[in-house]
Amino acid sequence: MAVRVQHSIQRNGLWLLSSPSLYNSIHSSRKNRTHFRPKWNPPSSRGALYCTCTSSEQEPFVLTTPLYYRLLSKKVVFITGTDEHGEKIATAAAAQGSSPSEHCAVVSQAYKALWNDLDIAYDKFIRTTDPKHEAIVKEFYSKVLASGDIYRADYEGLYCVNCEEYKVDENELLENNSCPLHLKPCDLRKEDNYFFALSKYQKRLEETLVQNPDFVQPSFRLNEVQSWIRSGLRDFSISRAAVDWGIEVPNDLKQTIYVWFDALLGYISALSEDEEQPNLQAAISSGWPASLHLIGKDILRFHAVYWPAMLMSAGLSLPKKVFGHGFLTKDGMKMGKSLGNTLEPNDLVDRFGPDAVRYFFIREVEFGNDGDYSEDRFINISNAHLANTIGNLLNRTLGLLKKNCKSTLAFDSADAAEGNAFKENVEKLVEKARLQYEKLSLSSACEAVLEIGNAGNVYIDERAPWSLFKQGDAAFEAAAKKDTEWGGLKGGQVMAQPTPVFARIESRIEGEDGAAVTNK
Repeated sequence: MAVRVQHSIQRNGLWLLSSPSLYNSIHSSRKNRTHFRPKWNPPSSRGALYCTCTSSEQEPFVLTTPLYYRLLSKKVVFITGTDEHGEKIATAAAAQGSSPSEHCAVVSQAYKALWNDLDIAYDKFIRTTDPKHEAIVKEFYSKVLASGDIYRADYEGLYCVNCEEYKVDENELLENNSCPLHLKPCDLRKEDNYFFALSKYQKRLEETLVQNPDFVQPSFRLNEVQSWIRSGLRDFSISRAAVDWGIEVPNDLKQTIYVWFDALLGYISALSEDEEQPNLQAAISSGWPASLHLIGKDILRFHAVYWPAMLMSAGLSLPKKVFGHGFLTKDGMKMGKSLGNTLEPNDLVDRFGPDAVRYFFIREVEFGNDGDYSEDRFINISNAHLANTIGNLLNRTLGLLKKNCKSTLAFDSADAAEGNAFKENVEKLVEKARLQYEKLSLSSACEAVLEIGNAGNVYIDERAPWSLFKQGDAAFEAAAKKDTEWGGLKGGQVMAQPTPVFARIESRIEGEDGAAVTNK
């Protein structure tokens, strides 16, 4: 359940937890406040951040996601957290001379500080070391065990520590049995483990995808999942004999539960109320099944194959949809510490503000595909769309109101609503944006919002209210009642002073002497 900053800006919370440089940066800044700067590196991820959207008038909408979430007139309960078990985390803690629990406590606090920097408010912060999560994982394990789907056997295979999985298809590995994602050789291991009978659910999974082709999105991700299943599913190990840092297997205290079998249950344990005694059924009744899982493409197999089969075994409903998004490159190149081209979210937010950062990645990266970050493109898009179009529309409107009406509305805006062509146009665009959001076509939704801004600026240019002001009260009143923007604004209401909501961004280049030069 490791939280990452991403919309294709996928970062691995586990990588962050196991990064010595990150750990040092956290400790060095604790004197003032926990302010860490996770870098957006080659993607690899596990888990999720949770957003539960509920409404008393309709069925709850539960959205699980590493970061991004939606607001469609629904009450939102935003739940985030950290995935804190596994060999990789224990190793990272030891390298820093601390215990795993101390290490995770520091990084969990750092994530809370990061969300604050990104202006993200959450309602609950879930950690997989929370007693309530551990209780639900053990109860779920016991249900699967009672279904006859857990057995004990020896396992030998190539294991990627960074992925925290055995590579069942060795044809996917690179030269020297290296992981294609982390580019490091996999370890040959042999263990006495407990296994989950994944192969037992092959036919049911195939039928699920045929009966519900929208279960995995985008469609090309569905093709990947179907290919994996058709190639034949193998049972997978769900315990580790050599890893102490984890939740103990209920029927064998010498082993710990595999991190993925543990972390996926965070989608359910996150729904538990704090005052409740941890209980699987109570958590489920609080909002399961999830309406949507938003995950990175590198963890698609866990969410679209392993997780549904686990739920089937426990007799629980499947999530309604799994959406796998892509990764992020920088200036057309894969990001990496060795290349020195990583992105720091705090740096972007400090320079450009959280709204501009969010807008760029949602607008410029077609959701589901890989995307690219270019600072020149970022600045151009932010200035053109946010400052020049949306920000300018608001600022010029308030400026005219201040100059000519002392920032006070002369009429109720509702009086001008009916029969107004501009209103009808905007209402169509609002509906267009809503439909695009529903389809997770976030870039297209941004386009619709931008069209509203463009329409507003064109409308002001065509009506030229400044010339009506100059003609006097009678001329202005004849037009103003008809053309005032509609809605809940009332006559006599004093509006805010005109201040830029999106300031233009200045680009920074290097001069001949190496000094920074500012370009507008």
